[in-house]
Amino acid sequence: MVGRHPLRVPVMALAVVAILTGMWAGLLRLGWQVPLLAATLPHAHGPLMVSGFLGTLIGLEGAVGLGRRWAYAGPLATALGTAALVTDMPGHSGPILMTLGSLGCVLTNSIIIRLQPALFAVIMGLGALAWLVGNTLWLVGWPIYRVAPWWAGFLVLTIAGERLELSRLLLPTRSTQLAFLLGVGLLLCGLVVVSVAFDMGVRLSGIGKLSLAVSFLYTDLAQRPVQQPGLPRFAALCLLSGYGWLGVSGLLALRFGGMAAGPYYDAMLHALFLGFVVSMLFGHAPTILPAVLGVPLPFRPRFYSHLGLLHLSLLLRVGGDLAGWWPGRSWGGLLNGVALGLFLANTGYAIWSGADHARTPEGAA
Repeated sequence: MVGRHPLRVPVMALAVVAILTGMWAGLLRLGWQVPLLAATLPHAHGPLMVSGFLGTLIGLEGAVGLGRRWAYAGPLATALGTAALVTDMPGHSGPILMTLGSLGCVLTNSIIIRLQPALFAVIMGLGALAWLVGNTLWLVGWPIYRVAPWWAGFLVLTIAGERLELSRLLLPTRSTQLAFLLGVGLLLCGLVVVSVAFDMGVRLSGIGKLSLAVSFLYTDLAQRPVQQPGLPRFAALCLLSGYGWLGVSGLLALRFGGMAAGPYYDAMLHALFLGFVVSMLFGHAPTILPAVLGVPLPFRPRFYSHLGLLHLSLLLRVGGDLAGWWPGRSWGGLLNGVALGLFLANTGYAIWSGADHARTPEGAA
């Protein structure tokens, strides 16, 4: 392991820029009259949120875990890709940089697999490969709706690998092991099929998500600490609620299949990316960010405010989508952004107060 890399903080700062501008782009896409920061910003909503923010964070986590300086080139590339998209640099600077960043993530995961050839590491490596494929398709001009399943596969497989690593401690039953492997297999099959038979591939992936949601709920460590106070309960509620949204996304994919746009498409995507992925982010942030940034992030009860608002606003948004009620979708989307902003504010304040406490004589003692 190497010491704290000097790029950690600036790369994380650009990741925060990615989520803020991605939220802004989302508001523009929902029709809110906010200033247009760049002409191409509305089309960059997905890439900024997936590659600019989540991909950079996952890449940083992998680089810290591997402990090799070259591994920071990947998250640096996606962070610079964020800057390229936000400033509307000419050419394909943003997609090229983000594709290179996902290639770096694949290389990092390949080394991790070689050092620790376990199933969870292989699944996370497949997730990184799905990200690289998705970014490559985006780079060569595929429409976002055809690329989105690959980005979703990246995040679901990465999270599945991480949860599998922890769930080994519970010695899950044979049936839940089969449900997990079936879910991963169907998700991977769906990604392969989606390139040639879009509708069928989306439905196959939906069955895979449903199977994974069931296996997660039965085997995850989150079932045990719900009764414990503090961070264990908060993290458990984040994870369990996230699994619920993963199941919802799978059901919607199975029911509606492949879509290019529209309210059902919006519901399916955001049930996954906000309901599942962001819930997992909320639950893991108090442990991931201290490892990535090397700063304390103590749990605060106010963390429940961004978690509660996320789920309530997502219920409003998805309900509005399914009912054809545009105000519900629009206001739900706006409040989704408020929930993410509140998460950043609560997290930033917790880091600041934790560092401030560590500097006091009482904290130092």
